[in-house]
Amino acid sequence: MRLAPRALCSAAQAAWRENFPVLGRDVARWFPGHMAKGLKKMQSSLKLVDCIIEVHDARIPLSGRNPLFQETLGLKPHLLVLNKMDLADLTEQQKIMQRLQGEGLKNVIFTNCVKDENVKQIIPMATELIESSHRYHRGEVSERPLIFLLDTPGVLAPRIQSVETGLKLALCGTVLDHLVGEETMADYLLYTLNKYQRFGYVQHYSLGSACDNIERVLKSVAVKLGKTQKVKILTGTGDVNVIQPDYAAAARDFLHTFRRGLLGPVMLDLDVLWGHPPAETVP
Repeated sequence: MRLAPRALCSAAQAAWRENFPVLGRDVARWFPGHMAKGLKKMQSSLKLVDCIIEVHDARIPLSGRNPLFQETLGLKPHLLVLNKMDLADLTEQQKIMQRLQGEGLKNVIFTNCVKDENVKQIIPMATELIESSHRYHRGEVSERPLIFLLDTPGVLAPRIQSVETGLKLALCGTVLDHLVGEETMADYLLYTLNKYQRFGYVQHYSLGSACDNIERVLKSVAVKLGKTQKVKILTGTGDVNVIQPDYAAAARDFLHTFRRGLLGPVMLDLDVLWGHPPAETVP
């Protein structure tokens, strides 16, 4: 999204936050405890499977993938599908592919399942991988149907490396928003959009200019959407009902608008790609 010349100049000169405050945030409680159980169940089903298709969000191609996943899969043919490519800024796609290949992931497809982009490449590539593997000639190969899909629950890393990684996963909808806090997520989203100069939110919400203060942004969003709430305030003469912006409702709209792609495509992993991963680790 391109801002008007004056707004663009103002945004370029603005002093955005250099880092996001993460102290005191308990990332461990954000993620459900059934992941290890799901991974064990997946392991027990591997003997029936000829090829593993791992599906991950294209907006975070380098964050949140389970480091134990590949070693758990053993020597099975492995295809990584990075879905929701329509929501991701793929300007650095070549660097992303090089980074993944350096981690041993040679078979990667970017897809958009909503518009059926590149989806038809999955079965031919999986079939080719199976045919070239040592397990292709075993006696249990399926005939009806020729390809049988065994779906599994999502499995995240058992230990999230940093709070920022957890926030990226939360923005992509891997956990319930209320576990993290919608206003916290909205603040991290605003921090990220400004950091990478993705100012689509300014035009979408008809703001005067880009802003790095989440309270101001949410107030403007609430006013634009007509999201208000009555708050009772205790005064010396009794209780008074005051109409205030509904910051929680504004934060929810901000998040949903981002997830629908209405703020423009965003790559959340540019910091990792550029070699500047979040320094704050989770003990």
